[in-house]
Amino acid sequence: MRTLVTALFAVIASPAAAAPVLLQPDRVWDGEAMHSGWQVLVDGQRIVAAGPNLAAPADAQRIALPGQTLLPGFIEGHSHLLLHPYDKTPWDDQVLKESEAYRVARAVTHARATLMAGFTTVRDLGTEGAGTADVGLKRAINEGHVPGPRMIIATRAIVAPGSYAPKNDAWAVPQGAEEADGPNLVSAVRRQIGAGADLVKLYGDYRWRPGEGSRPTFSQAEIAAAVAAAHDAGRPVAVHANTAEAMRRASAAGVDVIEHGGEGDAATFALMAKNRTGLCPTLAAGEAIARYRGWNGQEPAPADIQDDRAAFQLALKAGVPICMGGDVGVFAHGENAREMLAMAKAGMGNAGVLAAATAGNARLFGLADRGRIAPGLLADLVAVTGDPLADLNAVTQVRLVMKGGETVRRD
Repeated sequence: MRTLVTALFAVIASPAAAAPVLLQPDRVWDGEAMHSGWQVLVDGQRIVAAGPNLAAPADAQRIALPGQTLLPGFIEGHSHLLLHPYDKTPWDDQVLKESEAYRVARAVTHARATLMAGFTTVRDLGTEGAGTADVGLKRAINEGHVPGPRMIIATRAIVAPGSYAPKNDAWAVPQGAEEADGPNLVSAVRRQIGAGADLVKLYGDYRWRPGEGSRPTFSQAEIAAAVAAAHDAGRPVAVHANTAEAMRRASAAGVDVIEHGGEGDAATFALMAKNRTGLCPTLAAGEAIARYRGWNGQEPAPADIQDDRAAFQLALKAGVPICMGGDVGVFAHGENAREMLAMAKAGMGNAGVLAAATAGNARLFGLADRGRIAPGLLADLVAVTGDPLADLNAVTQVRLVMKGGETVRRD
């Protein structure tokens, strides 16, 4: 009798399995190409079929999406959920004057805004003074306590001693990242992985003093040692680098993705293409900072924006793998698509932008279970009004977001 009662209680307590869902948009971007008339069948957390005239189970819920395009959930390649726009609060003040509890509370709203914008995965590249708060945020999202995207986290980035910020001439102040170099750099890599890092981020160059330009901070040998330690642990490495020399060192040392790259030249991008080193150009962050300094958004853009675009065009010409990531946090979370529009304005075709934000980022980050619409992959999906191949602004017109088969937004 006890066994029977236990079994009955388990049946009552367990939620009924959700019915399959048949999504019926006008067209489907599968991560690599657009298909008119396709449908997508979702069962549980996975896509089970994609194509025209699908046969769906009798109990399937049918969701018509007229005039809309269904795409894989967008993958944000460069985010800082623990930061908020610098025109509201300068970076130094966020690091020095805002408590970790306050920053986490804000990050919860940032995570929700990101998900609602159709970005179902983010690569978060450092807490910038908030310790390992990203570990807790990721766990809270994964356990369903708060809504947000799947997170790939770097915990604390690693910088050369004396090179980062905030700076104060009178006394030592808390830094926005962990300081380490020489043999200690490998220890720092292992320490961050042990703390929960899914990837390791290094600052390959930075401004040694305010008002100076960026200069390399780590030798190629130091970066190579850090890369070896990270790769041994199954973690990729991202390197902040703007100067051509720091980019060259990073690519030669075997890093996976270089962030920014605004001063890259043809030879550097040729090396990156040869080594299959990805580039995350973060064009939207540069545009946001220019706006904070008074640019009204009209062309011609300021010289530094034009320089960033020129470097991006060199990277495209060289065949460098391109990451879509905007350095979100410099500007508002939920406006992640600004980077997609900036990439198009800088010379990348709409198809290339869509690929970078879906299948391309999945490939760069080693995410074999998402980034495309295909049987067996996670049902992380976004529907937008219009055809983003014809007008990329459609990516800002989000109407449906699904994460792991659960509809989290439907307008």
